[in-house]
Amino acid sequence: MLTPRHQALLMTLAGMTVGVAVFGAVLAFNGNPLAGDDTPAGIVNSQPAASTPARTDGLQPDSLQYAVQTFGSADTPVSAEVPTGWKSSQAGTRPRFLDPTGVWQLRFDTRGSKQSPDELVAARARSINERDLKVISRDNGTLIYTYVDQTRGPRMGLSRWISTDGGTSSAVEITVGGRPQDEAGLRAILQHATDTLQLPPSAGDTRPN
Repeated sequence: MLTPRHQALLMTLAGMTVGVAVFGAVLAFNGNPLAGDDTPAGIVNSQPAASTPARTDGLQPDSLQYAVQTFGSADTPVSAEVPTGWKSSQAGTRPRFLDPTGVWQLRFDTRGSKQSPDELVAARARSINERDLKVISRDNGTLIYTYVDQTRGPRMGLSRWISTDGGTSSAVEITVGGRPQDEAGLRAILQHATDTLQLPPSAGDTRPN
């Protein structure tokens, strides 16, 4: 027969066994906070976020820096400043520069056209076959529009045609694309590309302001 002292000892041992089992179950449920993660549970990781803006943020002009890129052909080289970090998978007369996230792009077409900038604006507006297309403006050889892409959602495009002969024909097309909330940044990129565009010598350069 167990004495009261022995009974008390057995109850203490049983309580310790239950406590160890519960602690082990908690670890099994939450995972070991020191395994596979440098940040223990309950501690906020204070490392800075990536510098690439989140998809919900609008592209701001003051966040942009630029670098000169050269393209075109050997006979008619063209250069302009594009945002740093934006890369083109092709050179030549139709380069397209993409930011690392793939949200924004800047495209040039240096093949030229016998049509005037205003004629090309009208032709482009008629040719866009996108859902919920809305033309915002079509002034000074520049077309600004929004639409809804089936995969990427709401988008905004700005296309500008630049003439070097007083508006009779077009020498270069510059198009920048992104999202509607990026409008301020997209306009800044388009204007900066226009201002820094270097073409072979030609009289009557009438780039829009």
